[in-house]
Amino acid sequence: MSGEGTTSRARLDRGRGALGPALELVHTGRAPTRAVLTAELGVTRATAGAVAAELEALGLIRVDARPGAAAGSQGRPSHRLALAEDGPVVLAAQVHADGFRAALVGLGGRIVATAPGCEAVDADPAKVLGSVVEAGAELLRETGRRCVGAGLAVPSAVAEPDGLALNPLHLAWPAGAPVRRIFAECVRAAGLTGPAFAGNDVNLAALAEHRHGAGRGARDLLCVATGHRGVGGALVLDGRLHTGSSGLALEVGHLTVNPEGRPCYCGSRGCLDVEADPLAFLTAAGREPGPEVSLLQESNDLIRRHYDDPSVRRAAETLIDRLGLGLAGLVNILNPDRIILGGLHRTLLDADPDRLRAVVADRSLWGQSGGVPILACTLDHNSLVGAAELAWQPVLDDPLAALS
Repeated sequence: MSGEGTTSRARLDRGRGALGPALELVHTGRAPTRAVLTAELGVTRATAGAVAAELEALGLIRVDARPGAAAGSQGRPSHRLALAEDGPVVLAAQVHADGFRAALVGLGGRIVATAPGCEAVDADPAKVLGSVVEAGAELLRETGRRCVGAGLAVPSAVAEPDGLALNPLHLAWPAGAPVRRIFAECVRAAGLTGPAFAGNDVNLAALAEHRHGAGRGARDLLCVATGHRGVGGALVLDGRLHTGSSGLALEVGHLTVNPEGRPCYCGSRGCLDVEADPLAFLTAAGREPGPEVSLLQESNDLIRRHYDDPSVRRAAETLIDRLGLGLAGLVNILNPDRIILGGLHRTLLDADPDRLRAVVADRSLWGQSGGVPILACTLDHNSLVGAAELAWQPVLDDPLAALS
């Protein structure tokens, strides 16, 4: 081997441990150029170049060695780094009370293709997961993309280490259904390669928002969301989901926000889960849920189109006050540096941001001391993107091993 080749190989060997961190930096948009990558990794320019070249050889990123200089800039512009548009993908799947959906997701949280959503959720998890995986497999056949893993988002706490859906109460599934095992079996049966994962939908939404959306840059990120039914929460600490000792942390839906309120299926009364979800809103507004659209869509449409209707405004204000009370309790306990809201809660924030922020500030010690930023989630299909993040994680941890 020539001296130049030996030197190049030595640089790559030194940088091999940096492949995963480098890919994560590009994946999350924090290293748009080789100069930024060099600084973030704390390596030499030559080592960063070798790392970028290896990631490009793996088909994960593209290196533009001749970028145009920005107007008014001086010196030679740094090589630009971008994710490979035709690179591998993962299968992302989501199941909720009103249907399920499959998608192919590339690095960077980019949704490459989606299958039409299905509105009927069978009581047998194996039938549902078999259908959603087959929809994903069809997308792979149509696009010809390489699949390196699969992730599933479900509206239930997912217990570790066995991947059991403990409380899929808005589905007709049995409590404790082994969703991860079933999902993995469906993935293998469809001939797909790579590992399979499963997680709670709000946890995964928070992970996606932290990496690609409204939570980017937060250190202690609290996410609270209501989708089609119920209320979920998640906490991301230093870039990692806080899932507790067995995956069951942040079950915020069972905070009591109205002691004399509606009975909750957990046995208590007035839980956030039954006081601040779409069904609670429609009931408070005196509307009978119709079969044409989901509860979430019906609620969002009502607020966005008819907020001047006194009954709609009163219902929204009631839910904002209940939600604010729950958020204030969480702020007192967790002291997050940012709160993001999804689903109907995002719509409530948009409708009356001052009211919600005032309730949280008035009821929380840390809110009174300066306020916690409360923002809307920004990603479409963030639970799907979060399910993809689960499947991408082995590649982010060790690209060479995951893709060999």
